[in-house]
Amino acid sequence: MSTEGPTLSTEQPSRRPKVIKTNQQQVLLYVVLTLLLSLATVWAGRTLVHSSETLTFAVGAPNSDEALFAAKLATVLKNNASRFRIKVVNNPDNAKAVAQFDRKQADLAILRTDAKVPPRARTLAILEHDLVLLLGPGNKKIKSLAELKKKKVAVLAENESSLAFVRSILDIPDGPDATKIQMAPQGATLDKLFAPSSGFGAVVGIVHASRAVRDKAYEQVARRGGFTLNAIDEAKALARKFPGISAETLTAGTLSASPEIPDDDLDTIGLEWLLVAQSKMSLTTAGELARTVYENKSELGLDSGFATRIEPASVEKDAYVMAHQGAADYINDDTKSFMDKYSDLMYLGAAALSVIGSIFAAIYAKITRIAPEKASELATAILDIGERIEHAHSLDQLECLQDELEGILRGAVIGLRDGTISTDGLDTFKLGYEFVRDEIGMRRDYLKRHAGEAEKAASPSHDDSNVVVVKTAQSA
Repeated sequence: MSTEGPTLSTEQPSRRPKVIKTNQQQVLLYVVLTLLLSLATVWAGRTLVHSSETLTFAVGAPNSDEALFAAKLATVLKNNASRFRIKVVNNPDNAKAVAQFDRKQADLAILRTDAKVPPRARTLAILEHDLVLLLGPGNKKIKSLAELKKKKVAVLAENESSLAFVRSILDIPDGPDATKIQMAPQGATLDKLFAPSSGFGAVVGIVHASRAVRDKAYEQVARRGGFTLNAIDEAKALARKFPGISAETLTAGTLSASPEIPDDDLDTIGLEWLLVAQSKMSLTTAGELARTVYENKSELGLDSGFATRIEPASVEKDAYVMAHQGAADYINDDTKSFMDKYSDLMYLGAAALSVIGSIFAAIYAKITRIAPEKASELATAILDIGERIEHAHSLDQLECLQDELEGILRGAVIGLRDGTISTDGLDTFKLGYEFVRDEIGMRRDYLKRHAGEAEKAASPSHDDSNVVVVKTAQSA
């Protein structure tokens, strides 16, 4: 009788190494993608923070003080790696530049306070003061503005707007009397203006304060006894009447140290040059520009003296041109830090990102990572071995099943350790393993017992016939 049964496969299809290897690849991929996402986020944030913003600066002629200052501000911003860029737009004169600003075609402009101020203009800084110098020929004093009206007056200034300003403070309407107030000829000096042939009885000079201090021409003319500097006693009254005018005080020796002119503090009037921005400019932008201007005064001053004594904008509510709130916050040290501004938003953003990140991580893991196999699912393979036990007709075949069972157990232990198998259904797995193990043991005993009986049946018998034959032989 043949004891050969159906051939049992000794190869066990194992998915665990593949699962482990695949999961390791997915983890590596997840780490790489996370790093790339982090780098992209940092790059995007840096780009957002440092993204440049171009501001249009309307100025007068290319060689004007305003144009030269705008060019220097553009250079300072570039050298400081600021996110702001200045686009300088020239106009025939500063009045047209202010008009361009008024039409909202420029973000920045420079204006003098005797000009028509656009309603949307807000001050970032005071760049310069203009002084009004009331000069008389020789030792002749001018006691009042009323006396000045009776004289032929030369206005010594850089632009025609100063002529209209002098006529306005003297309250001289257009007409024959207005012709007595004239612009000084281009390149005219005090000596020429006070010469008898000129016919001028007084000169009203409107000069930058920074330039007047360093101009040695006043000292040279004064040594020849060429002029007398007169006080404007109506300075405070004029400041109240014309909001753009400020009352100024010339300290002794301002124009000349030897001889000392004035020889004592002297009252006069002045005007201010303001760096203005549109009222709708963001607080952050205005504050950053104001900070740049205040912290780089030495680099922004011109060789001519313009803007060498930059002052903070007036934050008073009754200022002729109100300070931009961003500049006022910086001046008052109320500028909020990045954390002060965005701390609440950052906390909310961090919470939102945490929730969103968790959701996406779960989705990512669900899609890309192979889920751990349940321990109970291995019981199916164990029971399959159990069904094949009755077809094992030899101990060798039974040993193959035993090895297969032990392989499943070994894989389960390794899977539980590395996480590729979950503990879900572990009790079912244990019951199935113990049941099949006992079945294999019982089948082994059965095969051993029947194998012994078969051997006994196949061995030769010591019957009596053989004995008889032997005896017969002996008797013969």
